[in-house]
Amino acid sequence: MAEGSPRIVGAPAEGTGEPVADLVRRLAEQTADLSRQEVRLAQLELRQKGRAAGLGAGMFGAAGVLGVLGLAAALSAAGAAIALAVPVWGAALAVAGLVLVPAGGMALVGRRSLSHATPPAPVATEESVREDVATIKERARR
Repeated sequence: MAEGSPRIVGAPAEGTGEPVADLVRRLAEQTADLSRQEVRLAQLELRQKGRAAGLGAGMFGAAGVLGVLGLAAALSAAGAAIALAVPVWGAALAVAGLVLVPAGGMALVGRRSLSHATPPAPVATEESVREDVATIKERARR
C-alpha cells in the first residue's frame, strides 16, 4: 500500500493476510489473558508470602512469650537472692523498682514518639499531590 493512501477498515494488514479488525481483537484478547495471568501469579506469590509471614509471626510471638516467662523466672531468682539479705517485702520492692522504673521511662519515650507520628495521614504526600494537581491544572489551561 502506498504511503499516505487511506487504509480500508477490514482490509488485510500488510504482510499478515489478516484484517486489521481481527488483529485488534486478538490483541485485546491476548492483553486480557496476560492481565489475568499476571493477577493469578501475584495472588499465588502473595499467598506464599502470607503463609511464610504467618509462620514467622507465630514463631516471633512464641519467642516473646517464652522471653517474658524467662524474665519472670530471672526476676524471681533475683528477689529470692535479695531476700537472703533483707526482708522478703524489701526484696520484692527492689525487684519491682528495677522493672517499673525503666518501664516508666520507655512509656514516656513511646508517648513522645507517638505524638510525633500524629496525625496518621501522610501530610507531606497529600501536600505534594495537591501541588501536582495544581501544576497539571495550570499547564492544561495554557
